Amino acid sequence: MDLRLSEKEAELRRRARDFVETHLIPHELDCEADDGLSESALGGIRSAVVEWRFNAINHAVADGGRGYDLFEQMLIEEQWGRATNALWDVPWRPSIPLRYGTESQKERYLRPACRGERRDAYAITEEGAGSDPSMVTTTAVRKGDGYVLNGEKWHVTTGDVADFFLVHAHVDGDPARPTVFFVDKDAPGVRLVRTPKYMHTFVYEHPIFAFSDVALGSEAVLGSVGGGNHLTREWFVEERLMIGARTVGAATRALELSGDFAKERRQFGKVLMDFQGVGFMLADMTAEIAASQALLYRVCWQAARTEMDPKDLHALASTVKLVCSEMAGRVIDRAVQIFGGRGYMRENPVERLWRDLRVDRIWEGTSEIQRAVIGNHLRKRGPGIFGA
Repeated sequence: MDLRLSEKEAELRRRARDFVETHLIPHELDCEADDGLSESALGGIRSAVVEWRFNAINHAVADGGRGYDLFEQMLIEEQWGRATNALWDVPWRPSIPLRYGTESQKERYLRPACRGERRDAYAITEEGAGSDPSMVTTTAVRKGDGYVLNGEKWHVTTGDVADFFLVHAHVDGDPARPTVFFVDKDAPGVRLVRTPKYMHTFVYEHPIFAFSDVALGSEAVLGSVGGGNHLTREWFVEERLMIGARTVGAATRALELSGDFAKERRQFGKVLMDFQGVGFMLADMTAEIAASQALLYRVCWQAARTEMDPKDLHALASTVKLVCSEMAGRVIDRAVQIFGGRGYMRENPVERLWRDLRVDRIWEGTSEIQRAVIGNHLRKRGPGIFGA
């Protein structure tokens, strides 16, 4: 396995870094101060996304995407993760299960989403259902040739800007028939319950939505009735790998910033870098980032360039998310410590990263769930795929 980047891959990574420096990082302080960006600022970024050919990086060219494989997507997302306030979410990446839509569904939802004309939000979590999707109480009860949807979804990320949802529900209330439905945001019966405030200051929100007697036709089913777990699992796999990429990028920026500060800040007659306590922290940060990046690159390369059993990829994606998100939490905490009081100021990127990164050990499956997935794979298949 040769993980040296080709010229094309190195150029792609460089372009992604330039895009972040040019179009995302300059908006960080405004986003923090104003709890989001103006429509004018967002419009400028969206135009740049298309101009730089970074829209829908995860979908096929035939559907309006850029056709990058998972390894290439990871290279892009790693650089985007350097931006605070989740500004990496302004460039749109439509949910990967959309590729299983019918031609009619693709024409109505996927292709406009790839062009940036529409936006989806995946709605699965509920007040009483998080890590265990079998606990979902949202139902789609058959009525004639269609369904009637009822339920409430929490933490619907980008729900404030999305114009349609992918809703994970149980047909006729049966957990054995989980199904994903297309639901237009403006459909009768769809209601915004509230928009909670969170620890971070993200560019988009995570609202709670209620679905009350929402009438859906049979054409609203994505994939097949009862196939929802497969679709949602594939969505989780991609999201976990991209979380791994972004947390490595964020940790790398934190290392660079704190390292530069430690070379300049003088106390007791010498720079902080010359104190062994600080030097050791930076050494640990460097080593942990390098190890996490190596795992991330290996798994994404295997996923993109080899034939992988989906069950193996599911376990490896959990490994990537666990290792990278936990690493980033430790790295950013050390970065704040190195900056001292400055690290506690919101104008400092490491302070914002400290708040931003905390959720990466929670969403798309907590660290404990990732450990459970890995342990389950070990019991059933052994340690072979992990390189042991």
